[in-house]
Amino acid sequence: SSGTQKILNNVLSLLSLTGNNGQSDVCGNAPLNSRIVGGEDAPAGAWPWQASLHRSSHFCGGSLINNLWVLTAAHCFPSTSGLLVYLGRETQEGVNSNEVSRTVAEIIRHPNYNSDTSDNDIALLRLSSPVDFTNFIRPICLASNDTTIDAGTITWVTGWGTIQSDVPLPSPQRLQEVDVPIVSNSQCSDAYAAQSIQITSNMICAGLNEGGKDSCQGDSGGPLMVKSGSTWVQIGVVSFGIGCALANFPGVYARVSEYQDWIRNQISTNEPGFVGSSSSSIHPLTAILLPVLPVLLPVFVLS
Repeated sequence: SSGTQKILNNVLSLLSLTGNNGQSDVCGNAPLNSRIVGGEDAPAGAWPWQASLHRSSHFCGGSLINNLWVLTAAHCFPSTSGLLVYLGRETQEGVNSNEVSRTVAEIIRHPNYNSDTSDNDIALLRLSSPVDFTNFIRPICLASNDTTIDAGTITWVTGWGTIQSDVPLPSPQRLQEVDVPIVSNSQCSDAYAAQSIQITSNMICAGLNEGGKDSCQGDSGGPLMVKSGSTWVQIGVVSFGIGCALANFPGVYARVSEYQDWIRNQISTNEPGFVGSSSSSIHPLTAILLPVLPVLLPVFVLS
């Protein structure tokens, strides 16, 4: 009922606390995000879980899932040396007054990650020390293992990657956002079959049939998200594609809902918030109750 929804909205507002390090009461809440569609610069604080991974410069994205852990793609880490994580960053050039940085204490790639097929392309980074939450630094909720996302559901993806294949983001390299619809695994499988690429149940696809909107190189590891009420839920991790934004070749993402048990097994305390159900009925209250590409182009991972 409308009365119940008002109560839930009030509860969610009260639980959105700056500086609190619990996950179940703050995940997926972005107080500075009022955006509806993407394809352009993201305003400061719009995506407060977005992480920028650096080795001298940005090379991959990630998402903050509690005060100590970042979710990203396994293919981003052929090497673990010199790794730095920025949170609260808006641009890759100039001053970012709201950002913090951390070194990485541990990198955990999924044990079944296959670099040939890109299956299980998911990894966790344990930061050197916890971060405090602000309006610009907050964790995102994760899709739980009972989540189903219907084809056509509008999702958002963010990152500092190239704006076309091999075309860098122009100065000052501000975080980009774009909205893309989910593509069914069967349709995605048909598209990639001609390239002898298997789309597994561990993957989820998103993009326009006509192309024009997509993640690209440098976006790898970043989040694919849906919004339910006022709560943002990560359903995918940027993984690979054929070219960028090509017609009939949607972007491919690691399907987050397949990894709830694995993530929980790695993070034994201060568990991330998981949100379940279908794309039409993902409920914000769950986060409170749970602890919480032309044909024949080569395939490339989007790091």
